[in-house]
Amino acid sequence: MTDATATMRAPSATVAARKTRYRSPAVRGRLPVLLFFLPPALLLFTLFVILPMGEAAWYSLYRWNGYGAPEHFIGLRNFEVLFNNAAFSRALINNGLIILTSLLLQIPLAIWLATMLAHRIKGAVTFRLIFFLPYVLADVAAGLIWRFVYDGDYGLFAAISGFFGVVTPYVLADKNLAIYAVLAVVIWKYFGFHMMLFIAGLQAVDKNVLEAAEIDGATGWQKFRYVTLPLLGSTVRISVFFAIIGSLQLFDLIMPLTGGGPLNATQTMVTFLYTYGVTRMQVGLGSAVGVILFVICVTLAFGYKRIFMRHD
Repeated sequence: MTDATATMRAPSATVAARKTRYRSPAVRGRLPVLLFFLPPALLLFTLFVILPMGEAAWYSLYRWNGYGAPEHFIGLRNFEVLFNNAAFSRALINNGLIILTSLLLQIPLAIWLATMLAHRIKGAVTFRLIFFLPYVLADVAAGLIWRFVYDGDYGLFAAISGFFGVVTPYVLADKNLAIYAVLAVVIWKYFGFHMMLFIAGLQAVDKNVLEAAEIDGATGWQKFRYVTLPLLGSTVRISVFFAIIGSLQLFDLIMPLTGGGPLNATQTMVTFLYTYGVTRMQVGLGSAVGVILFVICVTLAFGYKRIFMRHD
C-alpha cells in the first residue's frame, strides 16, 4: 500500500470509527437520559442565570433608579464611575485581603487541626463538632453575635478590658481596625468547613504508605510534607477554590457586623452592590458591579479549573 492510498483511507477509517462509537449501546443508553434531563436544566439555567446576567449587563449601560423603563443611556459611564470610586477600590482591596487571609491562615489552620482530629482518638468527634459548629451557624446570626462581642460598651471586649483595667477598644468603629475584626470572624466562621474536607481526605489516605515512610525513617514533618500533603492535593485544590469564590461573594456576615462601615472600610463588592445599587436606588451602578463580579468569578473559576484542576 502506497503512502497516498493510506492517507486517503485514514479519514474514512476515522469516520467509520466515529459512527461505530455513536451507535454503541452505551451511547444509545445515555441519549434518552440526556434528552430527559438536559432541557429542564438548560431552561432553569437560562431563566435564573443567563437572563438575569443579561439584564444586569443591559441595565449597567443606563443611569436608572429602578422605576419605569431605563431611558437614560450612558454607555460605559457606570464602569468608569466605579473604577474612580474610592469605596469600590476599597471593596476590591478588602476582597483581596479576605482571599489572602483564607489562603494563608484559614486553610493552613484547617489542615493542622484536621491532621490532629482525623485519627480515631478519644474526644476527636467532640472537637470536630465544636470546630464545625461556627460553619453551621447562620451568617447573619454569626455577624450579630460578633457585633456584640466587639461592642466597646457592653460586649466581651469591654468586659475583658475592664477586668484588666485598660481602655476598651472600639474595634468596629475604627476604620483601621474594623477590617481585621472582620477577617478574624471570617476565619472563625469558615475554617471548620475546610477542616472537615481535609479530615475526609486524610481518612482516604492509604495507611500502608505512611507506615512505609515511617519504616524508612521519615519524621512526622517529612511524612506530612512528602506523603500526606501530595496525597491531599485534590482536596487542597477544591478547598482553595471554595475559599476564593466564597471570599468574593461574602455578604451575609458583613452586613450585620459592620454594614460595610465605618466610612466604607469593610465594604466588599457584594456589600457595595447592595449599599449603592439597592438601598440608594442606583440600579445601573449596582448592575455594573454585578457584571464586574460575575466576570471576575467566571474568569477565576474557569481559569482555576483549567490550570490547577485539569487532572482532578
